[in-house]
Amino acid sequence: MSASDLRVWPGRPGPIGATWDGSGTNFALFSAHAEKVELCLFDGGGKSEIARIRLPEYTHEIWHGYLPDVRPGQLYGYRVYGPYAPEAGHRFNHHKLLIDPYAKALVGALEWNDALFGYKVGDDAKDLSFDDRDSASFVPKCQVVDSAFTWGRRPDQRPWHETVIYELHVKGYTMRHPEVGEGVRGTFAGLAAAPVVAYLRDLGITAVELLPIHAFIHDRHLIERGLRNYWGYNTIGFFAPHPEYLGTEGLGGFKAFVQQIHDAGIEVILDVVYNHTAEGNQLGPTLSFRGIDNKSYYFLKPGAERYYSDFTGTGNALELRHPYVLRMVMDSLRYWVHEMGVDGFRFDLATTLARVNGEFTENAGFLDAMAQDPSLSAVKLIAEPWDTGTGGYQLGNFPPGWAEWNDQYRDTVRRLWKGDEGLLPVLASRFSGSADIHDRRGRRPWASINFVTAHDGFTLRDLVSYNEKHNDANNEDNHDGSDNNNSWNCGAEGPTDDPEVVALRKRQMRNFLATLLLSQGVPMLLGGDEFGRSQGGNSNAYCQDSVISWFDWEGMGQEGKALLSFARKLIALRRAHIVFHRHRFFHGETIPGTEVKDVVWLRPDGAEMSETDWGNAQAKALAVRLSGEPGHMHLTERGEQEPDNTFLILLNASHDAVTFRIPADPAGTSWNVVVDTAAETDEETGRTLAAGVEALVIANSFCLLMVHTPVAGPVQGDRGSGL
Repeated sequence: MSASDLRVWPGRPGPIGATWDGSGTNFALFSAHAEKVELCLFDGGGKSEIARIRLPEYTHEIWHGYLPDVRPGQLYGYRVYGPYAPEAGHRFNHHKLLIDPYAKALVGALEWNDALFGYKVGDDAKDLSFDDRDSASFVPKCQVVDSAFTWGRRPDQRPWHETVIYELHVKGYTMRHPEVGEGVRGTFAGLAAAPVVAYLRDLGITAVELLPIHAFIHDRHLIERGLRNYWGYNTIGFFAPHPEYLGTEGLGGFKAFVQQIHDAGIEVILDVVYNHTAEGNQLGPTLSFRGIDNKSYYFLKPGAERYYSDFTGTGNALELRHPYVLRMVMDSLRYWVHEMGVDGFRFDLATTLARVNGEFTENAGFLDAMAQDPSLSAVKLIAEPWDTGTGGYQLGNFPPGWAEWNDQYRDTVRRLWKGDEGLLPVLASRFSGSADIHDRRGRRPWASINFVTAHDGFTLRDLVSYNEKHNDANNEDNHDGSDNNNSWNCGAEGPTDDPEVVALRKRQMRNFLATLLLSQGVPMLLGGDEFGRSQGGNSNAYCQDSVISWFDWEGMGQEGKALLSFARKLIALRRAHIVFHRHRFFHGETIPGTEVKDVVWLRPDGAEMSETDWGNAQAKALAVRLSGEPGHMHLTERGEQEPDNTFLILLNASHDAVTFRIPADPAGTSWNVVVDTAAETDEETGRTLAAGVEALVIANSFCLLMVHTPVAGPVQGDRGSGL
C-alpha cells in the first residue's frame, strides 16, 4: 500500500490523536511551529513503512486529516518538518519517527541507537549538529485502537476519610506469585487473577495506588549496565499503558483488571508523571514532544532556549503554561477516568505542574483547570508536594480538594521509634492529622497522606534491619539514594539469628504499622510491608527489575503470616471505628453535652500533659485518649453523628520499660487490651485492665485499649502485671 492507495479527507482539528469513529480514523497532531507533518503507516510487524501521507489541514495549530480506510490495529508514527535551530528552541528533524503524544497504545520496545538523537552523537558541536539517520527501526509504533468495552457497575466513590491506600508495582507484585499463571505474571491480567484480588480484599485496603503505568522507556545508561527502569518514572506517552504490562490482553486487560478490583470494592489510583518526559535535556533522544514542537512542550531557559529549565532532576519540565500542553494533560486525565475507569491520581513532583514563571502558585493554570473540571475535581487527587527546583517544597500549600504526601509524618514516626528525643509535640500533631500543616480553608485530616515507607526508600523490614543503604546492585558505588533514612537496625546490620534483635525488629514493625493505621489522615501502606518484604537493604530499587524488587510470596513464612494477620486486624479496626478516621480535626475541645474532650494527651502517670511536659525533650512515652462520645465531633460525610467506642493508646518509644497508670473514664471502669505490639500473636491480647492500676509497657511498644463494658468476672489489677 502507498499513499496514493489511501483516501485522505480534511478531517477534524479535534479530538487530538488517532480517533477511530467506526468507519475510519481521524488523525490530529498539535504543532504550532511545524512547517509540515507527515503520517507514516507501518505493516503489522512495525518494521516496514507502507505509506507516508501529508496531513492536509492546519486549523488552530492542529494538523489533521481523515483516512476512511484506516482501521483499528494500524501502526503509525509522525515525521514533523521545521527548523532545526536549538538556540531558538526549535529541534525539528524529519528523519526521526515520532510517537503521537495522544497514542492510546504502543507496539514494540525502544531499541537504543544513535539514530534516535536529533544531533550527531559524538560531534564536537553536540546538540547544535544535525543528524540525518532514520530512526524508524528503533522506535515503538503507535496503534489505532477501538476502545469499546462492556463495563459493569462502577462503585460509588469511597469517602476520603474511609480510604486506606496500598502502593504496589504491577509487574513486581505477581512475577513470583505461585497462584498466578506464568503467562500473565507481571501484567494487568496477573493483578486481576482471583487469588490476587481476594488477597487485596481480605487485607482490607480500599484503594490500590499503582506505580507509573503510562508507557515509559528504559534509560540507555541503565540498559548498558544490564539494568532497567523498574519504577517507570520516565514517561513517553500519557495515554498508552506500558506495553509490557498489557501482555497479550491489550487494553482490555487493563479494563478487566479495573472491573475486577472494583467488584472487590477497591478503587484504582494511578501514580502519574506529567512533570517531565523521557526525552531528557538537550542531549537526550528525539522520540516525540521534542521533535513535534520543542518550544511549546518544554520549559526552556529564558534567553537561552537551547537549554531546558529543570525542576525535576530529569533534564526537562513540561510547559503547562502552554494551552495545548495543558490540554494534553487534562485530556489524558479525563481519558483515564472516563475510558479506563480509574478513581484518582497521585501526581509525581506536583509542584512542577503548578509553576508559573518558575514559581509555584496555587492559582496556576493546571490547578485552576483541575478545580473547574466537573469529573476530575470529583476523583481522588494526591500531590507529591515538592520538586527539585528553588521553592519546590510546598507541603500544605495545595488547594482544598487535594491530598498530599506527608513526608513530615514519615520522618517524625521513623525518628520517634528509632528513639530520637524531643518528638512528642510534633508526633501529637502528625498522629492527629497534621492540623498545623493542613487545617486551613476548610481542609480536613484526609489532606494528609500518611506513610512510613514507600517505593522510594527502605521497605518496612529493611527500615528496622539496616542503618545504612546497601544499593551496590545498582552499579553506582552505593552513591545513589538518600543517606537520610532515619532507620535503625535494632543492633545488627542485615539478617541475623540473634533472638533479641529479631524480637525487637518484629515489635518495631508492629509499632510502625499500628502508628500508621491508627493515625488520623489517610494511611498509605507500601505493598509487601504487611508481611515484612525485604529488598536486602536496597533503598533505591528504581532499576531493579529483578528478585530484589519482585515480591517473594512463597518466602513469607510463619513470621510473615503473623505480621500479615496483625496488619489485617489493624486495618479492620480502623475501618470499623470512625474515631481513627475522623472527618474533622481534633481540637482538644469538650464535646457538647458531656464533660469529655475529643482527645486528651496524658503523661504515663495519668495526668494530662502540660506545657512543661511537652517541652521535656527526654520524654518518649505518652498516652492518648480518643473519645467516642456522641456529638458533633464524629460526623459522617453526610453530617450524621456516629458515636464510637472510646480508646486509650499507650505509646512507649523509649528503650526502657515505662509504667503507665490506667486512667478512669466516664464511659467505663476498665479497659480491654485490643492491640499490644509486645505480643507475638493476637491470642496474647484480650485482657482487661481496671482503672487506676499500674501497667508495665515494655520498651519500644504500642498498646491500644478500649473502654470495657462491665461483665461478671475478675479483671487484672496488680501493679506491674504488664500488658
